[in-house]
Amino acid sequence: MEITLAPMTAQDITFIAELERECFSSPWTEKGLREELTNENAVFFTAKSVGKTVGYMGMHCILDECYIANVAVSENARRQGVGKRLLRYAEKKAKERNCSFISLEVRVSNVGAIALYTSEGYEKMGERKNFYSGPTENALIMTKYL
Repeated sequence: MEITLAPMTAQDITFIAELERECFSSPWTEKGLREELTNENAVFFTAKSVGKTVGYMGMHCILDECYIANVAVSENARRQGVGKRLLRYAEKKAKERNCSFISLEVRVSNVGAIALYTSEGYEKMGERKNFYSGPTENALIMTKYL
């Protein structure tokens, strides 16, 4: 799959909000996504194939720390390298901002995502009890040092 990565724009918001609803039990709203466009600490970007958004990632970089807020890939584009490309692009952007690490939370049951993060050098650093709702579930904290 040919993928183009680019910063999120106002034109991407509606589809990304739909993707949020498809992927997450507590999705970001269009309003919340729109606010990130003017947040100087936010780095949100899309993955497109043949002009159509197939995934996106949002992260916040503060001082030398980077936290991934969300990674979402549309169901029909999963297992085709989109998530890996998003992670590698995030690492590039974090390095450009002189961050020393990238961290994220992931549901303990999301074995596919955990395998992807592990394959990209993320390590399990801890666990947050009952972090997620719908259903209630613990989160693994995974970090990659740059």
